[in-house]
Amino acid sequence: MSNRTVRVNELVQRELSAILRQRYQSETVAVTITEVRVSPDLRDARVFVSVIGDEDTAIQKLRWLRTKATDIRQEVGRRIVLKFLPKFEYRLDESTERSTRMQRLLDDMGPAATTETDPVEPS
Repeated sequence: MSNRTVRVNELVQRELSAILRQRYQSETVAVTITEVRVSPDLRDARVFVSVIGDEDTAIQKLRWLRTKATDIRQEVGRRIVLKFLPKFEYRLDESTERSTRMQRLLDDMGPAATTETDPVEPS
């Protein structure tokens, strides 16, 4: 990924977070933009969203975001000057859930048997 793409990703993520925090504060209290991946041609972007709560709450918030997508996109267009304004595709970020599940599996395996011998004390 080029340096320019990384900078655009971070800029779009920062502006999306600011828009949600300023304009839709009451609806997006439990919503966090975790990552944005803009395509190299700046036509499309995947917006990964993390939602605090159960699965039904996450689905409801994601559905709400998709209904507000055009308003949010227009506001991003006012704040950021790019050759093309990407079309946002909102997805639920499941990376924290996966990492928690992996951590639980590792914890269930128990402590690994250590073959370390006792250090020899100097006489």
